[in-house]
Amino acid sequence: MTLQTVTWMSAFLCLAQVCSMPMPCQLQGQLVRITHNLLRDMGGNFPLECLQENVFVAFPATAFSTSGAPQLSSSGAMAIYETLKNIDTLFGADDLPTKWDQRKLENFQNIVYRQIEESKCMMGSVDTSDYLIRTEGLKTYFSNIAAVLKEKNFSYCAWEVVRQELLYSLQFILEHNSDSLLWANRT
Repeated sequence: MTLQTVTWMSAFLCLAQVCSMPMPCQLQGQLVRITHNLLRDMGGNFPLECLQENVFVAFPATAFSTSGAPQLSSSGAMAIYETLKNIDTLFGADDLPTKWDQRKLENFQNIVYRQIEESKCMMGSVDTSDYLIRTEGLKTYFSNIAAVLKEKNFSYCAWEVVRQELLYSLQFILEHNSDSLLWANRT
Protein backbone atom coordinates (compact mmCIF):
# COMPACT_ATOMS: atom_id res chain seq x y z
CA MET A 1 0.00 0.00 0.00
CA THR A 2 2.85 2.36 0.83
CA LEU A 3 4.52 1.63 -2.51
CA GLN A 4 1.30 2.47 -4.34
CA THR A 5 0.96 5.74 -2.43
CA VAL A 6 4.56 6.69 -3.17
CA THR A 7 4.05 5.86 -6.85
CA TRP A 8 0.92 8.00 -7.07
CA MET A 9 2.59 10.88 -5.22
CA SER A 10 5.62 10.69 -7.53
CA ALA A 11 3.39 10.74 -10.59
CA PHE A 12 1.46 13.69 -9.19
CA LEU A 13 4.65 15.63 -8.40
CA CYS A 14 6.05 14.97 -11.90
CA LEU A 15 2.82 16.15 -13.47
CA ALA A 16 2.77 19.25 -11.27
CA GLN A 17 6.36 20.03 -12.27
CA VAL A 18 5.63 19.69 -15.99
CA CYS A 19 2.46 21.77 -15.80
CA SER A 20 4.20 24.56 -13.90
CA MET A 21 7.07 24.91 -16.37
CA PRO A 22 7.06 28.33 -18.03
CA MET A 23 6.14 28.36 -21.71
CA PRO A 24 8.43 30.30 -24.02
CA CYS A 25 6.95 33.58 -25.15
CA GLN A 26 6.88 32.85 -28.85
CA LEU A 27 4.24 32.10 -31.46
CA GLN A 28 3.98 28.43 -32.32
CA GLY A 29 4.81 27.67 -35.93
CA GLN A 30 2.60 24.60 -36.08
CA LEU A 31 -0.41 26.66 -34.97
CA VAL A 32 0.29 29.28 -37.63
CA ARG A 33 0.43 26.48 -40.22
CA ILE A 34 -2.85 24.99 -38.92
CA THR A 35 -4.42 28.46 -39.01
CA HIS A 36 -3.37 28.84 -42.65
CA ASN A 37 -4.67 25.39 -43.59
CA LEU A 38 -8.04 25.91 -41.89
CA LEU A 39 -8.47 29.26 -43.62
CA ARG A 40 -7.59 27.66 -46.95
CA ASP A 41 -9.86 24.66 -46.45
CA MET A 42 -12.91 26.40 -45.00
CA GLY A 43 -13.83 27.86 -48.38
CA GLY A 44 -11.86 26.00 -51.00
CA ASN A 45 -10.65 27.68 -54.18
CA PHE A 46 -11.51 31.28 -54.93
CA PRO A 47 -15.04 31.21 -56.41
CA LEU A 48 -15.37 32.03 -60.10
CA GLU A 49 -18.44 34.15 -59.42
CA CYS A 50 -16.28 36.47 -57.32
CA LEU A 51 -13.58 37.16 -59.93
CA GLN A 52 -15.14 40.49 -60.91
CA GLU A 53 -15.05 41.68 -57.30
CA ASN A 54 -11.46 40.62 -56.69
CA VAL A 55 -9.30 43.59 -55.73
CA PHE A 56 -5.62 44.00 -55.01
CA VAL A 57 -4.63 45.03 -51.50
CA ALA A 58 -0.92 45.83 -51.21
CA PHE A 59 0.68 43.49 -48.68
CA PRO A 60 3.17 45.19 -46.31
CA ALA A 61 6.08 42.77 -46.73
CA THR A 62 8.36 45.37 -45.13
CA ALA A 63 6.56 44.79 -41.82
CA PHE A 64 8.14 41.34 -41.82
CA SER A 65 11.53 42.16 -43.35
CA THR A 66 14.57 40.92 -41.50
CA SER A 67 16.99 43.60 -42.73
CA GLY A 68 19.58 40.94 -43.50
CA ALA A 69 19.40 39.42 -40.01
CA PRO A 70 18.88 35.66 -39.85
CA GLN A 71 16.00 36.04 -37.40
CA LEU A 72 13.36 38.68 -36.90
CA SER A 73 13.87 41.27 -34.23
CA SER A 74 11.37 41.28 -31.40
CA SER A 75 9.40 43.96 -33.25
CA GLY A 76 9.30 41.71 -36.31
CA ALA A 77 7.87 38.87 -34.22
CA MET A 78 5.39 41.40 -32.88
CA ALA A 79 4.33 42.08 -36.49
CA ILE A 80 3.19 38.46 -36.70
CA TYR A 81 1.38 38.86 -33.39
CA GLU A 82 -0.29 42.07 -34.63
CA THR A 83 -1.31 40.26 -37.83
CA LEU A 84 -3.06 37.60 -35.78
CA LYS A 85 -4.78 40.24 -33.64
CA ASN A 86 -6.07 41.96 -36.78
CA ILE A 87 -7.26 38.65 -38.23
CA ASP A 88 -9.10 37.98 -34.96
CA THR A 89 -10.76 41.39 -35.18
CA LEU A 90 -11.87 40.84 -38.78
CA PHE A 91 -13.29 37.41 -38.00
CA GLY A 92 -15.08 38.67 -34.92
CA ALA A 93 -17.84 39.94 -37.20
CA ASP A 94 -21.32 38.46 -37.06
CA ASP A 95 -21.79 38.37 -40.82
CA LEU A 96 -19.29 35.68 -41.80
CA PRO A 97 -20.21 33.59 -44.86
CA THR A 98 -22.45 30.62 -44.22
CA LYS A 99 -21.07 28.93 -47.34
CA TRP A 100 -17.81 28.26 -45.51
CA ASP A 101 -17.28 25.06 -43.53
CA GLN A 102 -18.53 26.27 -40.14
CA ARG A 103 -16.55 23.71 -38.13
CA LYS A 104 -13.30 24.77 -39.81
CA LEU A 105 -14.21 28.42 -39.38
CA GLU A 106 -14.81 27.93 -35.67
CA ASN A 107 -11.54 26.00 -35.26
CA PHE A 108 -9.74 28.76 -37.17
CA GLN A 109 -11.16 31.44 -34.88
CA ASN A 110 -10.31 29.44 -31.76
CA ILE A 111 -6.70 28.81 -32.81
CA VAL A 112 -6.13 32.45 -33.75
CA TYR A 113 -7.52 33.50 -30.36
CA ARG A 114 -5.36 30.90 -28.59
CA GLN A 115 -2.21 32.15 -30.31
CA ILE A 116 -2.97 35.73 -29.28
CA GLU A 117 -3.68 34.79 -25.67
CA GLU A 118 -0.57 32.61 -25.36
CA SER A 119 1.67 35.29 -26.88
CA LYS A 120 0.53 38.37 -24.97
CA CYS A 121 3.77 38.17 -23.01
CA MET A 122 5.58 39.41 -26.15
CA MET A 123 4.22 42.89 -25.50
CA GLY A 124 6.99 43.55 -22.97
CA SER A 125 9.81 42.69 -25.38
CA VAL A 126 9.13 45.16 -28.18
CA ASP A 127 12.17 46.67 -29.91
CA THR A 128 10.71 50.13 -30.48
CA SER A 129 13.31 51.16 -33.05
CA ASP A 130 11.28 49.74 -35.95
CA TYR A 131 8.13 48.47 -34.28
CA LEU A 132 6.10 51.59 -35.06
CA ILE A 133 7.02 51.47 -38.76
CA ARG A 134 6.05 47.82 -38.97
CA THR A 135 2.73 48.28 -37.19
CA GLU A 136 1.86 51.33 -39.28
CA GLY A 137 2.17 49.24 -42.46
CA LEU A 138 0.00 46.52 -40.92
CA LYS A 139 -2.54 49.07 -39.73
CA THR A 140 -2.89 50.45 -43.26
CA TYR A 141 -3.11 46.94 -44.74
CA PHE A 142 -5.86 45.79 -42.40
CA SER A 143 -7.72 49.10 -42.75
CA ASN A 144 -7.75 48.53 -46.51
CA ILE A 145 -9.03 44.98 -46.03
CA ALA A 146 -11.78 46.21 -43.71
CA ALA A 147 -12.65 48.89 -46.27
CA VAL A 148 -13.11 46.21 -48.95
CA LEU A 149 -15.55 44.39 -46.68
CA LYS A 150 -17.48 47.55 -45.88
CA GLU A 151 -17.50 48.80 -49.49
CA LYS A 152 -18.91 45.49 -50.69
CA ASN A 153 -21.43 45.30 -47.83
CA PHE A 154 -19.77 42.26 -46.22
CA SER A 155 -20.85 40.10 -49.14
CA TYR A 156 -19.71 36.54 -49.66
CA CYS A 157 -17.36 37.67 -52.44
CA ALA A 158 -15.89 40.40 -50.23
CA TRP A 159 -15.14 37.79 -47.58
CA GLU A 160 -13.53 35.61 -50.24
CA VAL A 161 -11.26 38.49 -51.21
CA VAL A 162 -10.36 38.91 -47.54
CA ARG A 163 -9.76 35.18 -47.12
CA GLN A 164 -7.47 35.21 -50.17
CA GLU A 165 -5.49 38.16 -48.80
CA LEU A 166 -5.11 36.59 -45.37
CA LEU A 167 -4.02 33.30 -46.91
CA TYR A 168 -1.27 35.19 -48.69
CA SER A 169 -0.26 36.91 -45.44
CA LEU A 170 -0.04 33.67 -43.47
CA GLN A 171 1.79 31.92 -46.31
CA PHE A 172 4.29 34.80 -46.43
CA ILE A 173 4.91 34.47 -42.70
CA LEU A 174 5.41 30.71 -42.97
CA GLU A 175 7.78 30.98 -45.93
CA HIS A 176 9.80 34.04 -44.97
CA ASN A 177 9.60 34.33 -41.20
CA SER A 178 9.44 30.79 -39.87
CA ASP A 179 12.66 31.40 -37.89
CA SER A 180 10.71 33.66 -35.56
CA LEU A 181 8.18 30.93 -34.77
CA LEU A 182 8.57 28.17 -32.20
CA TRP A 183 8.52 24.75 -33.86
CA ALA A 184 8.05 21.51 -31.94
CA ASN A 185 11.08 19.26 -32.03
CA ARG A 186 10.75 16.72 -34.77
CA THR A 187 12.20 13.31 -34.05
